[in-house]
Amino acid sequence: MLPADARLDFDFKGGVTDKRLFPWDVWRRCVNQALRTQQRAGGGVAAYRDPGGEQELRLGVSRYLAFSRAVVCNWQDVVVTQGAQQALDLVGRVVIQPGDVVAVEEPGYPPARALFAALGAKLAHVPVDREGLIVDRLPKHARLVYVTPSHQFPLGMPMSLARRVELLEWAKRHGAVIVEDDYDGEFRFEGRPVESLKSLDRAGLVAYVGTFSKTLFPDLRMGYVVPPESLREPLWTAKRAGDWHSCMLTQTALGTFMLNGEFAKHLRRMHKAYAKRRAALIGLLTDELGDAFEPMPATAGIHLVAQLAPGWDEDDVMKAALDASIGVYGIGPFYAGERREQGVLIGYGGASVEAIEGGFRRLATLMPGLRR
Repeated sequence: MLPADARLDFDFKGGVTDKRLFPWDVWRRCVNQALRTQQRAGGGVAAYRDPGGEQELRLGVSRYLAFSRAVVCNWQDVVVTQGAQQALDLVGRVVIQPGDVVAVEEPGYPPARALFAALGAKLAHVPVDREGLIVDRLPKHARLVYVTPSHQFPLGMPMSLARRVELLEWAKRHGAVIVEDDYDGEFRFEGRPVESLKSLDRAGLVAYVGTFSKTLFPDLRMGYVVPPESLREPLWTAKRAGDWHSCMLTQTALGTFMLNGEFAKHLRRMHKAYAKRRAALIGLLTDELGDAFEPMPATAGIHLVAQLAPGWDEDDVMKAALDASIGVYGIGPFYAGERREQGVLIGYGGASVEAIEGGFRRLATLMPGLRR
């Protein structure tokens, strides 16, 4: 076993992006412009800012969502947050009372489960299938339903259009709020985009949560939420009570980056890079590793899950890979209960095509000896 602080030769951790391809010179100009804006703000008198966020960034987000996700909103509808996690926290604080039932996907995103539990919610772990969350398994008294419909976390399948409509109808009947976490749906590689839940919502039930952690990088700590009209004012108040507002400098720089068209350029550049990495990974998993792995269907995102064939054990594979200085990550920890499948989560956002080829060819030499 490698020491805890050892650097792996090949690390395929999920949620990692590639800073090497980020346009740092362009970003530096945006930050410098933001510094000048911050210096002039308030006529030289320092003051607190709008809890909802800087207008330039909110405008950039609203235009981007209208174009890319068919989410039609005004800039005033957008609340800027410290990453998606704060967006989830704000929605939870204004919707959930201690003892309320919150439905989450099984398997699902552990930080969201932990957050809702910390707010006093009773969690209902609802299974998913190849079409996403199984709506028939939702508890009738759920106050909030948390889903990742564009790229189910962690398994990767998109929620079908029929299942999305079914979920919206269920929420309308039961008076529940839906939180749509669209954490990396920008990177879609197959088929036409399925309408977001927010774009299909006619009853004001969906809080749409987005993040720049996957499109740019996580340490930027920028996210946003577009809540239903009924929750807009409570969310604004909750944001002000929590930390008043997010960093003006970062917001202004990011707003300029978006409104100048640089964000769209960066997404196109990263989409091409990630598409090549994804193709290389799927090719290796279906060819040289085809006896051991079956990639699960995922049309978007910067990670995928590969199911293990009978005869291989998830923990054995992870341990052997780690001993060989390869980081692949089991899906077991994403289950709140007993795991129903054996598999590994493979992130390709931070790994070059060369690293993917080198890492998985090394793994291929190990797999025959791990078969039980």
